[in-house]
Amino acid sequence: MRAFALAGWSGSGKTVLMTRLLPELTGRGITVSTVKHAHHDFDVDQPGKDSWRHRQGGATEVLVASDRRWALMHELRGQPEPGLVELVQHMSPVDLLLVEGFKRHPMPKLEICRPSLGKAPLWAEDGSILAVALDEPLPEDWRNRLRVPIFDLNAVPTIADFILANAAPLALKDGAP
Repeated sequence: MRAFALAGWSGSGKTVLMTRLLPELTGRGITVSTVKHAHHDFDVDQPGKDSWRHRQGGATEVLVASDRRWALMHELRGQPEPGLVELVQHMSPVDLLLVEGFKRHPMPKLEICRPSLGKAPLWAEDGSILAVALDEPLPEDWRNRLRVPIFDLNAVPTIADFILANAAPLALKDGAP
């Protein structure tokens, strides 16, 4: 499965770009799945529902299914957070896996930057960042240091072309794609 990541600090616009890229890519006939890393406590379940009660009762996994979708919830119960490769092993193959977050995972990435946030750019320390997308002018102090392509954050078709040209197989087991 070929994969590509959108990386950037919180508030940079990763999710906005992701939601704009998905219809662009699927409109081209490409099957796409996504993985989103959350840095905070989240829950896809609702207190009081049967599945929530199963988890509260101690179940390690709860699978909820209907005629429209299914969802598997896995409680870590103090175990270490799984890495990207381990998580992707639970997914069905698609043409392209888009990853939001996991900014330290070595894979092809586009950094979404908002210099106005005042955060250090990731591209300065991460050689797997292949391009940068901005929605404001490039800061003067970046001009002589940035050595990757720069995209306007709103150039969604152009960014989609770049992602398709640069997505790489994600090694899932023993270095095998």
